[in-house]
Amino acid sequence: MWQRIQTLYLVIATALVVTLFFSVKSFTVGTGGAHVDEVKYVAFIPYLILLVVVGLLQLISLMAFKVRVFQMRTAVLAALVLLGLQGWLVFDYMVAAKGVLFSWTAILPLIAAILDFMAARRIFRDQLLVESSTRLRSRK
Repeated sequence: MWQRIQTLYLVIATALVVTLFFSVKSFTVGTGGAHVDEVKYVAFIPYLILLVVVGLLQLISLMAFKVRVFQMRTAVLAALVLLGLQGWLVFDYMVAAKGVLFSWTAILPLIAAILDFMAARRIFRDQLLVESSTRLRSRK
């Protein structure tokens, strides 16, 4: 499990998703910069639901290393949900008020989605390798 590069990709993507639970999405700066309100991702219920779903998909994908096709599909599904979350964050950025500043953590879903797609691609390559070696063994 740990000797494969796709496991490293999935672990990093899972760590990025977990950091979203504890990080701040945006700041609202008051007049004169004296008053700053922080908005966390988990404060907004739809974000929390998406983060929980993605977190579960990431953990399932990490633990399903013996069933490669299922692991690949859960990684792709997690990446698609992460891209949806990223699109929602971009929409929130576009309609945000003038005093709202988004944190750097707003790009973490995109990075995690890219890592999930890279992991799915490597899982697919491993599956093709296993199938070809099985086919070669069955000919003997």
